[in-house]
Amino acid sequence: MKDIINRFKITDTKSFKLSDYDTADTAGHQKENAEELLSDLIKQTAKLQTELYAAHNHSLLIIFQAMDAAGKDSAIAHTMSGLNPQGCQVFSFKQPSAEDYDHDFLWRHYKALPERGRIGIHNRSHYENVLVTKVHPEFILKENLPGVTKVKHIDKKFWQKRYQSIRDFEKHLSENGTVIIKFYLNLSEQEQKERFLKRIADPEKNWKFAAGDIKERDRWTDYMDAYETAIKETSTNGSPWHVIPADKKWFTRVAISTIILETLKNLKLNYPILPKEEIEELDKTKAALKHE
Repeated sequence: MKDIINRFKITDTKSFKLSDYDTADTAGHQKENAEELLSDLIKQTAKLQTELYAAHNHSLLIIFQAMDAAGKDSAIAHTMSGLNPQGCQVFSFKQPSAEDYDHDFLWRHYKALPERGRIGIHNRSHYENVLVTKVHPEFILKENLPGVTKVKHIDKKFWQKRYQSIRDFEKHLSENGTVIIKFYLNLSEQEQKERFLKRIADPEKNWKFAAGDIKERDRWTDYMDAYETAIKETSTNGSPWHVIPADKKWFTRVAISTIILETLKNLKLNYPILPKEEIEELDKTKAALKHE
């Protein structure tokens, strides 16, 4: 388990290159063992989820970012299955609304943070504001920011400030009990092509495909640059990125579940210990019930 964390957790941002990470890596695991392993990981995570809820002093925020067809939806469905749905909340962030644009770019994401004791999953996140907007800087103009009225105003200094805002936001969350896990599902361009073709060929999956997906695929290199820069700028000790191979869905799920489980283990969660007076009251209640 520790090997998976060490293998995919980004700790050295200075030398980080996305191209150094194999999108088909399985860390020596075999597909035939994946189902049983995943089931065991989820079972252990479910126990710790109960302890997280009972302790009520941490929350867990899990962020998923990826290119189209990388398997974010299925990864969430498979890795969260078996957990108590009352303790989880999933938010999928689409294009910002008019109300969102009337606030700063972090506003709608702050509103969706998990309460103490709960697990929050963000399918896409505040990182869209340094990813899709980096590839399409004209989208920034919709934010009506002071002094930013033309694309030429969105310069290197602008992006450095935005990365700093994200680092500060996540540091604040971390210092106040929110544990952040960030997953980038690292899909190859060839595998995306194969998955797009499957979506087009299968009537039950046609709804997942949009013509705009191909236009964004044409900007693949730009997106890889944006992701690489975002990961380098925002992977910190308090909220590190994990670059997860996404060409093999079965392994993607195992890796994600492993990292979630180990993160919860590291919190050293315990059930609350009741005060002596309350324990004595419980004993009295127990005795009364037995004598009914």
